[in-house]
Amino acid sequence: MGNDHLTPPTHATIDDVAREAGVSTATVSRALHHLPYVAESTRERVLEAAGRLRYVANPNASRLASGATSTVGVLAPVLTSWYTTEVVAGVEDVMAEAGYDLLISTADPEARERMLSGETRFRQRVDGVLLVDVMCREDGAQRLALLDVPVVVLGEEVHAVDSVSVDNIAGGAMAADHLVTLGHRHIAMMGGRSYARDAHDVPNDRAAGFRGALRRAGLALDPLLEVDGGFDIEGGRLAMHALLDLPSPPTGVFAMSDEMAFGVLQAMRERGLRPGVDVSVVGFDDHPVSEAIGLTTVRQPVRAIGRTGARLLLDHLEGSAEVDHHPMPLSLVIRASTGVPHSSP
Repeated sequence: MGNDHLTPPTHATIDDVAREAGVSTATVSRALHHLPYVAESTRERVLEAAGRLRYVANPNASRLASGATSTVGVLAPVLTSWYTTEVVAGVEDVMAEAGYDLLISTADPEARERMLSGETRFRQRVDGVLLVDVMCREDGAQRLALLDVPVVVLGEEVHAVDSVSVDNIAGGAMAADHLVTLGHRHIAMMGGRSYARDAHDVPNDRAAGFRGALRRAGLALDPLLEVDGGFDIEGGRLAMHALLDLPSPPTGVFAMSDEMAFGVLQAMRERGLRPGVDVSVVGFDDHPVSEAIGLTTVRQPVRAIGRTGARLLLDHLEGSAEVDHHPMPLSLVIRASTGVPHSSP
C-alpha cells in the first residue's frame, strides 16, 4: 500500500484562486469577504474556484501572499483646505465600504517628483494611488501609467491614466460673464500661487478663463486689480483691504475659492460695505457656508469628484483596463453677494 495518505496536503493560496477564476487577488479578497463593487457573476466564479481548490481564507496569510495591503494612498499638496478634505471624504465614502483604508500624505514638489520617477517606498504600502491636485500633466501621467499600482488623477485632465476634473477655464469664464452681464466693468481677480509652478495649474486655468471672458466683452483686467489672496480666509481679507485702498477700487471681485471670498466679505464688513450693493463678490466651490451667507459662487461637485475617482480606482483593482477622462459639471449659483453696480466704494 502506498504512502500517499501520509503526504501533507497542499494548501491553495489566494494567488491560486485568482488564477483559477481569472481575476485579481484584490477581487478574490473582496468576493470572499462579501464586500461591494464585485459583480455577482464574478463573485460566483471566485467562490467556485475557491471551492474546487479547497481554499480556506486566512486574512493575514492571504495579504502577505498576494502583496495586497487593503490600503489606498491619497496624495495632495495641501491637506488642510476644505476642498482637499471634501475630496478625501468622497474617496473614503467609497473605499471604506469596499474594505480599504486610506494612507494620506502631502505631495510637495519633491514628493511629486519621487512619485513620478517611480519611487517605491510609498507604493509598497498601498494597492493603488489617488493624486489630488498634484498636477502631473500628460508627460507625468505617462510615467504614472508605467507604475506597478493603478493611479487615478483628480483635479486635472490627463489621458494616460484615469482622471476626474472640472473645466477650470470654463469656471473662470462663468464668474466673469456673470459680473459683466450685471454691468460691472472695473473688476478684480483674486487668486494665489500654486506649489506646482505649472503654467496650466488650477489658479492659472481659472485666471485664463476669467481674462478670456473679459476680453470677449471688450474689457481688460487692470494689473492693479489682480491680487494674491493665498486661497484662505485671512489672505482674502488682507487682499480685499488692499483693493479697497486703491484710488479706484473695484465694483466686482472674483475670488478663486470660497474661502478667499469669505475673507473678502469680512473685509467689506470691517469697512461698512454691503455685498451685492457696494461691491459684488463671486467665489468658487460652493462651500456649505456659502449658502448661509448668500455668496454667489461657481459650484463644483467636490465630494463627488472623490467618489468618482475612488470607484475608478476600484475598477482598476478589479482588473479593468479602460482608461478615460471623466469631466464633472460646473454651475453658477447666484445669491445676494452680486448685483448691479451702483458706485465705487
